[in-house]
Amino acid sequence: MLRSLFSGISGLRAHQTMLDVTGNNISNVNTAGFKASQTQFQDTLSQVLTNAGGAQQGVAGGTNPAQVGLGVRVAGITTNFQQGSSQLTNRSTDMMINGDGFFTVRNGAEQMYTRAGSFNFDSLGQLVTADGSLVQGWAADADGAVDTTGALDTLQLPITTLMGAKATQGVDFKGNLPSDAAVDTVLNRTIDVYDDRGNASALAVTFTKAATGWTVQTPFSGGPQPMTFTDRGALTGPATIAGGPGVTVDLSTLTGYAGITSVEAASQDGREAGSLQSFSLNADGTLMGSFSNGLKQAIGQIALASFANPTGLSKAGSSLFRTSVNSGEPMIGTAATGGRGSLAGGALEMSNVDLSSEFTSLIIAQRGFQANSRVITTSDELLQELVNLKR
Repeated sequence: MLRSLFSGISGLRAHQTMLDVTGNNISNVNTAGFKASQTQFQDTLSQVLTNAGGAQQGVAGGTNPAQVGLGVRVAGITTNFQQGSSQLTNRSTDMMINGDGFFTVRNGAEQMYTRAGSFNFDSLGQLVTADGSLVQGWAADADGAVDTTGALDTLQLPITTLMGAKATQGVDFKGNLPSDAAVDTVLNRTIDVYDDRGNASALAVTFTKAATGWTVQTPFSGGPQPMTFTDRGALTGPATIAGGPGVTVDLSTLTGYAGITSVEAASQDGREAGSLQSFSLNADGTLMGSFSNGLKQAIGQIALASFANPTGLSKAGSSLFRTSVNSGEPMIGTAATGGRGSLAGGALEMSNVDLSSEFTSLIIAQRGFQANSRVITTSDELLQELVNLKR
């Protein structure tokens, strides 16, 4: 049989694979997080007709080998992980990775990875993908701290999520007491403080200008406490005063310049209990909850994975990838660190399929298929001529 016949058959098979890959790319042009693939060809073994000959000085020149190729084969199908364009959705559960990295999800007992950030909450408040895979990350503790060195867990934001009450321990005062104020000037300032159950009560702090200077008192201070300032207006004492059981009022930043009355209660560290109302996503993957008590606190952080060789990942369907022996182990961490991209909420990464390039590849594959078909037809005609030698 003619070698060209088998070469043509191999060409048909290779270009059919190219058509399959291109068709799959085009079919996923609107799939969120989809990464296009490209087909790579290489020639197969070549049959040696004549080996190379070495040159002999003054006797004979060298000769090159004579080889006939035996066709083509698919060398590989590589995934293009170039960033896809962004599509604004304004859904709080839609998330997009700007840069490298993958969302980490758990599908049954297997940990898998995806670029598609179209998430939703199920009936248990778990953050899931469209096929029900559980999005992984780290939950925050009662104070909003996230331990990103701990084990991954399913991110869960049930409607019943509460921010617990916290008793006030410190009250911070800032501003200026006018050194030139008239004697018997009284400045009353109040701020709400909280007990362990979140009950609020007003703490009154009174500043009074005496003949010798300013005094400060609270219902728990045991009477007026004299305040002293340096010639340059810096407070020398007292730095703190009692504001109730377990409550300390910090006065250390107050000043005593002339002509300015700006002393105010700046902050206190207690709070009442609050229920989760909504959440937003920070660029580092932190989910910030907004609670009914008007405060915001971290309620979790999304984990991202990076790989030494992301093209070595194996596609598992449902826009998911799984590790392979050539992808390397996942390096789990937070967004915007360790080469991982940042996160954007309310947006999705679209497919990175370039239709103009894919249609060009479609034409190339079609013409390659036609040309190899012509090789087979021509080889068949030659065989027919050979058969017709005997008439």
